[in-house]
Amino acid sequence: MLIAPSVLSADFARLANEVHDVEEAGADFIHIDVMDGHFVPNITMGANVVQALKKVAKTKLDVHLMVEDPAALIPSFIEAGADMISVHFEACRHLHRCIQMIKSGGLQAGVALNPATPVDFLKSILPELDFILIMTVNPGFGGQPFIESMTEKISEARDLIDFRRLKAAIEVDGGISPNTLPACFHAGATWFVAGTAIFGQNDRRRAIERLRSSVN
Repeated sequence: MLIAPSVLSADFARLANEVHDVEEAGADFIHIDVMDGHFVPNITMGANVVQALKKVAKTKLDVHLMVEDPAALIPSFIEAGADMISVHFEACRHLHRCIQMIKSGGLQAGVALNPATPVDFLKSILPELDFILIMTVNPGFGGQPFIESMTEKISEARDLIDFRRLKAAIEVDGGISPNTLPACFHAGATWFVAGTAIFGQNDRRRAIERLRSSVN
């Protein structure tokens, strides 16, 4: 199990300190939601923020591109120092090309799926992926309630990966808490993005420990 605090829920006025805080509390990597105001309604941060965090972060930076034209932005995030990049299936005209761009930069590559997008759509690209990111809320806003039917989708993804003897991880993002993580874990997810469940707590170490121990 890997825990990735999402800086979307952090205090942007003290972002470096927030990242240090969750790293010391046991975070495995840092999740960065990039929104362009087109693919999703909100606008968040760009490659300049990733570049700044790269100078201070001790763990890997996981960049989730919720943007309309990922291919145009991938090079800037590679240059900024991202370690992992996921692009949305729904946003990519040439998905294989986007994945090749990411991997050619030496990064781990993933594809994100909105709640209504079937896992089967990834059959042709799955052997190229390091991970699948299954959205357990509709993308664009933090603090949304977990969509319970997504556990079935996680199971479908796990069955597809295992049947083909692949090593892609399953990452989940949206509404993850000690109450919702166990169902995702038992369905086959291994990477867990959490925003308010970590950054919204005064004791971040205890928050991460609660997530980990929720499956015991």
